[in-house]
This record gives sequence, structure tokens and C-alpha cells, in this order.
Amino acid sequence: MEALQQKRELDREMQDKILFMAFIITKFARAYKMSKPNAYLYLKKYGGLDFLNECWWALHIDNPYWAVRSMYEICYQNGGLK
Repeated sequence: MEALQQKRELDREMQDKILFMAFIITKFARAYKMSKPNAYLYLKKYGGLDFLNECWWALHIDNPYWAVRSMYEICYQNGGLK
């Protein structure tokens, strides 16, 4: 029974993570005037998605502006120019 509860919690956490990532990629795309697919590819190429994947829990409790800005900074440090 306890294992089932833990699985549900992990499934819920994964769902929350996916929803947040989709939300913030959309916000990033709007902020930098990109299409969503282009924003995804840009973030993937320059490390923004890795950062988002690793730090989503901390980023999701803050204002989305700061999450987008942090992702921009990570990408810029990794060679992104947009």
C-alpha cells in the first residue's frame, strides 16, 4: 500500500514538472518573440532545458519572469545570443 502511495506522489510530481516546463517554455517564447518550437530548440541547444529540468522545483515557486530571466542567463553563458 505504501509503495502505491509513493508511486502516486512521483506520478503527481512528474505531472507538475511537465506542466511547469511547458508553461515556462511558452513564457520564454513570448518574452523573446520566438515560436514555441524555436524556443524549445534554443533552450535545448544552450542548456536552458537542462537548467529547467534540474531547478524546476525552485523556479516554479518564484515569479515566472525570474525563471525566464534565469534561463536566458544560462543560455547566454553557453553561447546563446538571443
